[in-house]
Amino acid sequence: MNVYLRELRAYRKSLIIWCVCIIFFVVSGMGKYTAIYSGMNSPTDFLASMPKSLQALMGGGAFDLSKAVEYFGSIFLYLIFMATIHAVMLGSGIISKEESDKTTEFLMVKPVSRSRIITAKLFAAVTNIIVFNLTTLISSIAIVGKYSKGEAVGGDIARLMVGMLLLQLLFMSIGVAFAAASKNFRATGGVSTGILLITFIMSMVIDMNENLEGLKYITPFKYFDAKTLLVGEGFNPVLVLLTVAMIAGLTVLAYVRYNKRDLGH
Repeated sequence: MNVYLRELRAYRKSLIIWCVCIIFFVVSGMGKYTAIYSGMNSPTDFLASMPKSLQALMGGGAFDLSKAVEYFGSIFLYLIFMATIHAVMLGSGIISKEESDKTTEFLMVKPVSRSRIITAKLFAAVTNIIVFNLTTLISSIAIVGKYSKGEAVGGDIARLMVGMLLLQLLFMSIGVAFAAASKNFRATGGVSTGILLITFIMSMVIDMNENLEGLKYITPFKYFDAKTLLVGEGFNPVLVLLTVAMIAGLTVLAYVRYNKRDLGH
């Protein structure tokens, strides 16, 4: 419990800053909704005036951009990007910071097993992620609801946030696994973030070229695509199970490697 509370205190300021940033992003993103369509007869006029690549990144013709919740869906990819950046940095940092702060030996000589230490750290990381996700959910419902002209948006946004939570947990697990397995604590954050950036860019490339649709299984950002969750078939059970399996596998790897690591690393 002491390790858990210690980690919560250590990341308290960071969590507050990230929550403020995500609220600001939702406010600014939805603020453009009125500005964009105030002088247009049809949202399709605005969409048609965009380059093809930008149309693809905003959902192409999949979204009805006259609806506030579907406009929110068109910017959801960037919301997920912020959430997963937070998650992967949290996952790698919560393990590797003992080396950077030179507190590894102090922590390891405590009468607590390594498994209990990493369990406490994981619970602290998950708590941060849940708070971040709930902040995004509540602020999004409130802000999008302001533009929705009385239409219910809570269910749609909650569905998006479930997908975002699964991705947050996945990238947190990637960060934790790399930090537990790596001998170079300085490289863990960079490697984990690099994987995130590559998969994010890949998802954007797939959106721009429909012939690459078969590559969607390679990038987790396509597992819970807003187009699929809002106007498509919803959650794909296979992709949900694949995500859960990856989270479980990476977590097991983190436990195994953390219990075997040398104190000097």
